[in-house]
Amino acid sequence: MIRNAEIIAVGSELLLGQICNTNAQFLSKQLAELGINVFYHTVVGDNPSRLEEVITTAKQRSNLLIFTGGLGPTKDDLTKETISRVLDKQLVMDEEALTNIKDYYKKSKRVMSENNKKQALVLEGSSILVNEFGMAPGMALTEGSHTYMLLPGPPKELQPMFSVHGREYLLDKLGVKEQIVSKVLRFFGIGESQLETDIEDIIDKQTNPTIAPLAGDNEVTLRLTAKHQSIDEANRLIDQCEKEILDRVGEFFFGYDEDTIYSVLFKKIQDSHYTLSSAESLTGGLFSEKMTSFTGASEVIEGAIVSYTNSVKEHVLGVEKHTLDTDGAVSEQAAKEMANGVKKLLQTDIGISFTGVAGPGTMDDQPVGTVFIGIALPNGETTVHKIHLAGTRDGIRHRSAKYGCHYLLKELFK
Repeated sequence: MIRNAEIIAVGSELLLGQICNTNAQFLSKQLAELGINVFYHTVVGDNPSRLEEVITTAKQRSNLLIFTGGLGPTKDDLTKETISRVLDKQLVMDEEALTNIKDYYKKSKRVMSENNKKQALVLEGSSILVNEFGMAPGMALTEGSHTYMLLPGPPKELQPMFSVHGREYLLDKLGVKEQIVSKVLRFFGIGESQLETDIEDIIDKQTNPTIAPLAGDNEVTLRLTAKHQSIDEANRLIDQCEKEILDRVGEFFFGYDEDTIYSVLFKKIQDSHYTLSSAESLTGGLFSEKMTSFTGASEVIEGAIVSYTNSVKEHVLGVEKHTLDTDGAVSEQAAKEMANGVKKLLQTDIGISFTGVAGPGTMDDQPVGTVFIGIALPNGETTVHKIHLAGTRDGIRHRSAKYGCHYLLKELFK
């Protein structure tokens, strides 16, 4: 019975830091949904003896070994050759894979070199995992108490291969007949420890769905995973759990799955037919850069003013000289006048402003991390939010932009 997995990435380029091991992250998430523990991530270079050592060690502590990379046509692609020796299994030609490789070269009007046939070799007796976005097929083989799965290195090939074929193979080995449904809830403005504290009793009592908290990129996510023979019932269990969670911490919730706080804000403003402009001091255009990255941005974003100096704040945005002299550029009043000024200047429904101290030194007697976010709303009201952030200069700037999204969502779509 598959319980514990080890993900073994093969490739010297990973050890040299030339590429990131995003495959391990993807596979760990997928295996968690199947209820399979991942206790080890291993990276090994293109060296057969070291790969053999890794396999020997992995077999002692894991009964599912998933290999990524090393299935290509070159001499340093040694994964399946090494595994064939360890398992004493022959490599045989998979005719369907060979035909696909030949067709690829024919369609692209390129000459196929002899070494490309190597990609069609598979472990004798293995189940073939079709590669729909590349040439080298994957494969899976169960020998005794161990299951071995070999996947290609490129994420664009590995991810669809595992999602469609690898997952199905593992579900069959697990004897799982239930439907597995997963949903990710995304939160901003609350820390992971506080979120867990607020819903601790819900987490403790849940077995189906399971709740997995995860923090990253100044956000917190909860992955809800339910199993049931009926997909409708699995979804009902997810929805019931989601409602219970949002009743507690819904004020910090902003989206699902692959949503970002920027994409959610953009879509809501677009659907409301509002227009938006920004006046950015400490963020230096980060907010507008993110918001203009979406298709249809011209329908939503009229423009932005990077008002880094007091001169631009005064002479372009119309911030009162008295405000700058008395309250300072980093102040509630300056943020308010900046938001009103950019809204009026660019004739938009909403204006948002960012002013603060990203560091390394203080400014206007304000400590590093002090940020004011002004929001000029469509109804004529203007609000200002003061926050205190810690971290690097770059981190403060990026988190300030995200807090701007957070407060816009709360102000506009209560």
